[in-house]
Amino acid sequence: MKLNESQMDVLKEIGNIGAGNAATSLSHMLSKRIEMNVPEVSLLDYNEIIDSIGGAENIVVGVLIGFEGDIDGVILFLLKKEFVHIILNSLLGTELNNFEEVSEMEMSALSEISNIMVSSYVNSISSLTNMNINVTVPSLNIDMSGALLDAVTAEFSEIADKAVFIKEKYYCLNETVYSYMLLLPRMPSLKILLNKFGIYI
Repeated sequence: MKLNESQMDVLKEIGNIGAGNAATSLSHMLSKRIEMNVPEVSLLDYNEIIDSIGGAENIVVGVLIGFEGDIDGVILFLLKKEFVHIILNSLLGTELNNFEEVSEMEMSALSEISNIMVSSYVNSISSLTNMNINVTVPSLNIDMSGALLDAVTAEFSEIADKAVFIKEKYYCLNETVYSYMLLLPRMPSLKILLNKFGIYI
């Protein structure tokens, strides 16, 4: 499937509003001022996604959350070490030197933060479209980005061979950090979502 410019504009607008709400939620949780650029939204296959997040061997935190209701699919939320360090340092006062040192309490905090950010994103879509959408319990893993994407591909390959890829750039505590969100709606759900904005495929 190849989306035209109007269809991509709709996805970009959804990505912009959703990411803004997620950033606001994060700012409130950390009690820190967080600014962000307009997110980059594109429709990429898995090899292109791997390249966009720094290669298959890049260690990241991956949080997989399903959404269901009027539309359904999955979201994979990816965080690099620099962003994870800011979150854990702000919440718990801990320093993160490498992912091997992450404790069970820190994993729990990351899972909760990710769940709230993704829920804010999904709630934005729900409010924009007046649809009922719920999220499932998040599953958090720390692994190479290639392994995380392979797992999603193997389990959810029936959804689509491409994902809506949202790259978000944040400014916090004089640092620039990134998060990545992969939105994989099932094909009927993508059509329903676009139809809500008067776009038909």
